[in-house]
Amino acid sequence: MSRPHLLMPGRMPKDVNDALDAHFIVHRIYELVDHEAALAEIAPQIRAVAASGTVVGAELIDALPGLEIIASFGVGYDNVDARYAAGKGIIVTNTPDVLTEEVADTALGLLLMTVREFGAAERYLRAGRWLESAYPLTATLRDRSVGIVGLGRIGKAIARRIEAFGIPVAYHNRRPQEDVGYPYYDDLLAMARDVDTLISVLPGGATTDRLIGRAVFDALGPRGVVINIGRGSVVDEEALIEALAERRIHAAGLDVFEKEPHVRPELMALDNAVLLPHVGSASLHTRHAMGQRVVDNLIAWNEGQPPISPVPETPFHGWTARG
Repeated sequence: MSRPHLLMPGRMPKDVNDALDAHFIVHRIYELVDHEAALAEIAPQIRAVAASGTVVGAELIDALPGLEIIASFGVGYDNVDARYAAGKGIIVTNTPDVLTEEVADTALGLLLMTVREFGAAERYLRAGRWLESAYPLTATLRDRSVGIVGLGRIGKAIARRIEAFGIPVAYHNRRPQEDVGYPYYDDLLAMARDVDTLISVLPGGATTDRLIGRAVFDALGPRGVVINIGRGSVVDEEALIEALAERRIHAAGLDVFEKEPHVRPELMALDNAVLLPHVGSASLHTRHAMGQRVVDNLIAWNEGQPPISPVPETPFHGWTARG
């Protein structure tokens, strides 16, 4: 079987690179000085794209007339214009399931760090301040209730962990989930008024852009805690900074940001904000599994088989013959 030409717009983990080199002719466009000239030269040959965070929008899709599949590294794929790809008959895949438990673990760790201030307490010890006095008492999870925004695979894994902590769980979704018994809210503000801890697991995109803003923070109130493990664009950072600085909510824990890796200095200056550098799935075990899913989706396509994890916008209905 001939090796198809594959475009890699941005860097991928080494194990992904090695596996793709064994099955494809890989064009690492990010390594070249003149991207546009190189792309114009190879574009007619490209049949597949492997992307990790880099934007694959309508312009790039249109520049690749033979494109059949875009394999995205990550469960979130807002960097890929999947709807546009669907209109062109191009399959888009992502890497769900393999990172669910890792991200849920991170969400609970971030929640504990935010409410119990474990990171600040460690810094206090390292600074030698324990010799002067005990670390101040903190808030607790014992008297809290959690509302999860986005009860998909990861949201449900987080909910199971929250339940194990003995904390009541509610959720807000576009529609109720039939396989859970948690209270469902079709109104986000109503849920925010009834809980004091909000965990967002929402993907990015136009429908969720800055969904969690001033009105939600005010509904949570001064005991409110906001955890974002989904996409940075879902939370209005300017409104969040104001709510934290004015103590209209108690604290926030963020693993994702609007313009990451750039983080607003105002956020970093706040002592009631816990900030992580998007490490939700960042373990060797999970990133390897995610990379393998990218490879497996592409190999399935190359062998004329159904992809393992096509996104909902591009459901698989069979491959057309490749010329």
